[in-house]
Amino acid sequence: MREVEVKYQVRDAEALLVALKARDIELTEPITQDDQAYAPVGWSYGDGKLGVSFVRLRTVDGQHTFTLKRPAENALSCDEYETAVADRDQMHSAILAMGFRATVRIVKVRRTAALPDLELCVDEVAGLGTFLELERMVSDDVPGEAVQAELAAFVASLEIEARRTDETYDSLVRAALASA
Repeated sequence: MREVEVKYQVRDAEALLVALKARDIELTEPITQDDQAYAPVGWSYGDGKLGVSFVRLRTVDGQHTFTLKRPAENALSCDEYETAVADRDQMHSAILAMGFRATVRIVKVRRTAALPDLELCVDEVAGLGTFLELERMVSDDVPGEAVQAELAAFVASLEIEARRTDETYDSLVRAALASA
């Protein structure tokens, strides 16, 4: 299975919420996600991502999750593996021992809605602003770019002011920190 997503920076969060409400899309209560991103030692921002494994350690309400993503077609169409972790500090040490290095910390407040065929996320990312992310899990034989086109059409139908980005949150946070 692969996770395929599209991501948009939203200029007017209230307009987004109104557009979702008009579609009877109800968001969950907000949760805070504290993510530490990791990249392989030897990989640098600006290098290609296709076929390279990246990992994340996420904490939500004291629960920890380890995720490995490997971009297949582009940075937002990835093979994905995820599991719960009992001890964040031990997992952090294990990730470093596996040949990864910590890159950036991403803290966001996320609200979600499960729609038929996709998950919709509204994220307030510290230092970046509001984002709309749509995700769909697909089998390996489904072209990710075709799925991304369908998800983009859904976003366009909301008729909100949003700018699509092909970057992951870790790349966006790193760029923001570098320009600060």
